[in-house]
Amino acid sequence: MCVPQRCLTNDDLAQIVDTSDEWIRSRTGIETRYVCSDGETTAQLSIAAARAALQMADANPRDIDLILVGTTTPDHLMPSTACQVQDALGATRAGALDVNAGCSGFVYALAMGHQAIASGEHNLVLVIGADTLSRTINWQDRSICVLFGDGAGAVLLRATEGPAGVLATLLGSDGSGADLLMIPAGGSAMPATAQTVEQGLHYLQMNGREVFRFATTIIPRAVHQVAAKAGLPISEIDWVIPHQANLRIIDAAAKRLKLPEEHFIINLQRYGNTSAASVPIALCEAIAEGKIRPGQNIVLVGFGAGLTWAAVALKWGIEPEEAISPRWRRWWRSLIYRWARLRTDLRHLGRQVTVLLIRLTERRVNGKKG
Repeated sequence: MCVPQRCLTNDDLAQIVDTSDEWIRSRTGIETRYVCSDGETTAQLSIAAARAALQMADANPRDIDLILVGTTTPDHLMPSTACQVQDALGATRAGALDVNAGCSGFVYALAMGHQAIASGEHNLVLVIGADTLSRTINWQDRSICVLFGDGAGAVLLRATEGPAGVLATLLGSDGSGADLLMIPAGGSAMPATAQTVEQGLHYLQMNGREVFRFATTIIPRAVHQVAAKAGLPISEIDWVIPHQANLRIIDAAAKRLKLPEEHFIINLQRYGNTSAASVPIALCEAIAEGKIRPGQNIVLVGFGAGLTWAAVALKWGIEPEEAISPRWRRWWRSLIYRWARLRTDLRHLGRQVTVLLIRLTERRVNGKKG
């Protein structure tokens, strides 16, 4: 996982908008969040999280077959953030694409990565959830600016035999709710103009009450459905890792599932709503804290813009200490990353030289004709 360096507390927000620490905590459960400074981007956070995942799994980036990045805040409309990650990692064998499913993006991408492996077409898939929603927020709108933070989380999926791994997946959508959570301008329907900027149509807009109602209904439904597909009784779920949007949403979902809140991984108090990054960041922290152990049944569940929802049931099967990389392989990966940077720089230079030679040739030809 990776989050920006800049931490923004509730008291910091109270200096720029009409709010307070007590108001934010009581309504959301959030205490702090991390937001990008100038120069930090979704791709940079994704690359850092991906490298951490490769080190944890002791994997060679050249063995990656597919890179999936769940994000709604790519660095550019094109190319995809996934292609930027592929280039930075030196993952020369990998296909790459972004998955735009709002805050469900990581769980969507995880399900797709599992299916890519189950089809027999791929062996190693890198799945990332990353967003920098702070770049889309009107910081004068206290109903929204207090909610979101930036970050990225990554996992590697590898084909293997045995009882552990992904047990079942679930994907869902309801496009009739598209207007409940959206950024109106910037696409082909409403291209950027001085007027759209003046009207604030490039900011994230949300109907908080309706999104809350949707979330508290869809989380328990999705958990029930994916657990049933996996043949897993709700009572045998050790951990639910939900999208970290609002503590009241998680509390309501826990009551509907009749699961103690102690069975939910919750870290939104530290990071706020990091959109597609929230589930993998929570997963990474739970592993680091020793909460997740081999043999445990886990359900990951996300919901977000679209409207979309997704869930993955899995059985954990690896001790964290089993995957510590030997020093020489960490050194080897760092060489691959440097080689990837050099390779890209040389290709850019080669294109510039080619253009220069073409222009010089055209001038000579035109000069002879004259």
